[in-house]
Amino acid sequence: MSPQRHQAWIGLGSNLDGPREHVERAVDELDRLPLTRRVAASRLYASAPVGPADQPDYINAVALLETWLSPLALLDQLQALEQRHGRLRGRRWGPRTLDLDLLLFDDQRVKQPRLTLPHPEMVRRAFVLVPLAELSPSLTVDGHSLARLAAGLDTEDLRPVLPDN
Repeated sequence: MSPQRHQAWIGLGSNLDGPREHVERAVDELDRLPLTRRVAASRLYASAPVGPADQPDYINAVALLETWLSPLALLDQLQALEQRHGRLRGRRWGPRTLDLDLLLFDDQRVKQPRLTLPHPEMVRRAFVLVPLAELSPSLTVDGHSLARLAAGLDTEDLRPVLPDN
Protein backbone atom coordinates (compact mmCIF):
# COMPACT_ATOMS: atom_id res chain seq x y z
CA MET A 1 0.00 0.00 0.00
CA SER A 2 1.18 3.50 -0.79
CA PRO A 3 0.91 6.02 2.09
CA GLN A 4 -0.13 8.88 -0.19
CA ARG A 5 -2.97 9.67 -2.55
CA HIS A 6 -2.41 9.31 -6.27
CA GLN A 7 -4.32 10.07 -9.45
CA ALA A 8 -4.66 7.28 -11.99
CA TRP A 9 -6.30 7.37 -15.41
CA ILE A 10 -7.80 4.09 -16.63
CA GLY A 11 -8.77 3.21 -20.19
CA LEU A 12 -11.79 0.92 -20.47
CA GLY A 13 -12.84 -1.07 -23.51
CA SER A 14 -15.08 -3.97 -24.50
CA ASN A 15 -16.37 -5.51 -27.72
CA LEU A 16 -17.98 -8.78 -26.59
CA ASP A 17 -21.15 -9.89 -24.80
CA GLY A 18 -22.86 -6.53 -24.38
CA PRO A 19 -19.83 -4.23 -24.50
CA ARG A 20 -21.69 -1.11 -23.38
CA GLU A 21 -22.93 -2.89 -20.26
CA HIS A 22 -19.45 -4.25 -19.49
CA VAL A 23 -17.92 -0.76 -19.69
CA GLU A 24 -20.73 0.93 -17.72
CA ARG A 25 -20.57 -1.74 -14.98
CA ALA A 26 -16.79 -1.55 -14.84
CA VAL A 27 -16.90 2.25 -14.42
CA ASP A 28 -19.14 1.73 -11.38
CA GLU A 29 -16.98 -1.12 -10.06
CA LEU A 30 -13.83 1.02 -10.21
CA ASP A 31 -15.40 3.06 -7.43
CA ARG A 32 -15.43 -0.04 -5.22
CA LEU A 33 -11.80 -1.08 -5.59
CA PRO A 34 -9.88 -1.15 -2.29
CA LEU A 35 -8.40 2.20 -1.22
CA THR A 36 -9.66 3.75 -4.44
CA ARG A 37 -12.50 6.01 -5.53
CA ARG A 38 -13.68 7.08 -8.94
CA VAL A 39 -13.41 10.85 -9.43
CA ALA A 40 -14.82 11.10 -12.96
CA ALA A 41 -15.58 9.13 -16.10
CA SER A 42 -15.77 10.24 -19.72
CA ARG A 43 -18.61 9.65 -22.12
CA LEU A 44 -18.65 6.36 -23.98
CA TYR A 45 -17.20 6.17 -27.48
CA ALA A 46 -17.45 3.53 -30.20
CA SER A 47 -14.48 2.76 -32.40
CA ALA A 48 -13.18 0.17 -34.82
CA PRO A 49 -10.85 -2.42 -33.31
CA VAL A 50 -7.09 -1.97 -33.23
CA GLY A 51 -5.44 -5.09 -34.56
CA PRO A 52 -7.42 -7.90 -36.19
CA ALA A 53 -10.34 -6.42 -38.14
CA ASP A 54 -12.46 -9.60 -37.86
CA GLN A 55 -14.04 -8.50 -34.58
CA PRO A 56 -16.83 -6.17 -33.48
CA ASP A 57 -16.34 -2.46 -32.78
CA TYR A 58 -15.33 -1.44 -29.27
CA ILE A 59 -17.02 0.68 -26.66
CA ASN A 60 -14.39 2.79 -24.85
CA ALA A 61 -14.15 5.29 -22.00
CA VAL A 62 -11.59 6.72 -19.59
CA ALA A 63 -11.96 7.04 -15.83
CA LEU A 64 -10.01 9.13 -13.36
CA LEU A 65 -9.33 7.48 -10.01
CA GLU A 66 -7.96 8.64 -6.72
CA THR A 67 -6.08 5.79 -5.07
CA TRP A 68 -3.77 4.99 -2.19
CA LEU A 69 -2.55 1.85 -3.98
CA SER A 70 0.80 1.55 -5.72
CA PRO A 71 0.78 1.25 -9.53
CA LEU A 72 1.30 -2.53 -9.42
CA ALA A 73 -1.30 -3.05 -6.69
CA LEU A 74 -3.79 -1.05 -8.76
CA LEU A 75 -2.88 -3.10 -11.84
CA ASP A 76 -3.60 -6.28 -9.85
CA GLN A 77 -7.03 -4.91 -8.91
CA LEU A 78 -7.77 -3.94 -12.52
CA GLN A 79 -6.81 -7.40 -13.78
CA ALA A 80 -8.99 -9.04 -11.11
CA LEU A 81 -11.90 -6.87 -12.29
CA GLU A 82 -11.26 -7.97 -15.88
CA GLN A 83 -11.41 -11.60 -14.70
CA ARG A 84 -14.74 -10.99 -12.95
CA HIS A 85 -16.05 -9.84 -16.33
CA GLY A 86 -14.91 -13.08 -17.97
CA ARG A 87 -11.79 -11.74 -19.67
CA LEU A 88 -9.87 -14.39 -21.56
CA ARG A 89 -6.42 -13.55 -22.83
CA GLY A 90 -6.28 -14.97 -26.34
CA ARG A 91 -4.69 -13.40 -29.36
CA ARG A 92 -2.99 -10.03 -29.08
CA TRP A 93 -5.45 -7.16 -29.63
CA GLY A 94 -8.23 -9.71 -30.04
CA PRO A 95 -11.83 -9.36 -28.85
CA ARG A 96 -12.51 -9.14 -25.13
CA THR A 97 -15.30 -8.70 -22.63
CA LEU A 98 -13.33 -6.08 -20.73
CA ASP A 99 -9.95 -4.43 -21.12
CA LEU A 100 -8.68 -2.09 -18.40
CA ASP A 101 -5.44 -0.24 -19.11
CA LEU A 102 -3.57 1.81 -16.54
CA LEU A 103 -2.72 4.81 -18.73
CA LEU A 104 -1.16 7.28 -16.30
CA PHE A 105 -0.35 7.25 -12.60
CA ASP A 106 0.41 10.77 -11.40
CA ASP A 107 3.40 11.75 -13.53
CA GLN A 108 5.29 8.55 -12.72
CA ARG A 109 7.39 6.74 -15.26
CA VAL A 110 7.51 2.98 -14.81
CA LYS A 111 9.13 0.36 -17.00
CA GLN A 112 8.69 -3.13 -15.61
CA PRO A 113 7.80 -6.45 -17.22
CA ARG A 114 4.14 -6.10 -16.14
CA LEU A 115 3.67 -2.36 -16.45
CA THR A 116 4.91 0.59 -18.49
CA LEU A 117 3.77 4.12 -17.61
CA PRO A 118 2.73 6.22 -19.34
CA HIS A 119 0.95 3.52 -21.35
CA PRO A 120 3.17 3.16 -24.44
CA GLU A 121 0.33 3.07 -27.02
CA MET A 122 -1.98 5.75 -25.62
CA VAL A 123 -0.63 8.67 -27.68
CA ARG A 124 -1.49 6.78 -30.90
CA ARG A 125 -5.09 5.98 -29.95
CA ALA A 126 -7.90 8.48 -30.46
CA PHE A 127 -10.23 6.28 -28.40
CA VAL A 128 -7.93 6.96 -25.44
CA LEU A 129 -6.83 10.56 -26.03
CA VAL A 130 -10.25 12.03 -26.81
CA PRO A 131 -11.98 10.77 -23.63
CA LEU A 132 -8.82 11.49 -21.61
CA ALA A 133 -8.85 15.09 -22.84
CA GLU A 134 -12.56 15.27 -21.98
CA LEU A 135 -11.69 14.47 -18.34
CA SER A 136 -8.39 16.34 -18.01
CA PRO A 137 -7.97 18.92 -20.80
CA SER A 138 -4.91 20.56 -19.22
CA LEU A 139 -3.06 17.26 -18.79
CA THR A 140 0.20 16.84 -20.68
CA VAL A 141 2.00 13.66 -21.70
CA ASP A 142 5.71 13.85 -22.42
CA GLY A 143 5.43 17.64 -22.52
CA HIS A 144 2.63 17.66 -25.09
CA SER A 145 -0.94 18.74 -24.39
CA LEU A 146 -3.65 16.14 -24.92
CA ALA A 147 -5.34 18.48 -27.37
CA ARG A 148 -2.18 18.69 -29.48
CA LEU A 149 -1.67 14.93 -29.38
CA ALA A 150 -5.32 14.23 -30.27
CA ALA A 151 -5.23 16.77 -33.10
CA GLY A 152 -2.57 14.65 -34.79
CA LEU A 153 -4.77 11.54 -34.81
CA ASP A 154 -7.52 10.40 -37.15
CA THR A 155 -10.75 10.68 -35.13
CA GLU A 156 -13.11 10.04 -38.05
CA ASP A 157 -13.92 6.55 -36.77
CA LEU A 158 -14.51 7.67 -33.16
CA ARG A 159 -18.22 8.05 -32.40
CA PRO A 160 -19.79 9.23 -29.14
CA VAL A 161 -22.32 6.70 -27.83
CA LEU A 162 -25.65 8.32 -27.09
CA PRO A 163 -27.11 7.76 -23.62
CA ASP A 164 -29.95 5.26 -23.24
CA ASN A 165 -33.34 6.85 -22.91
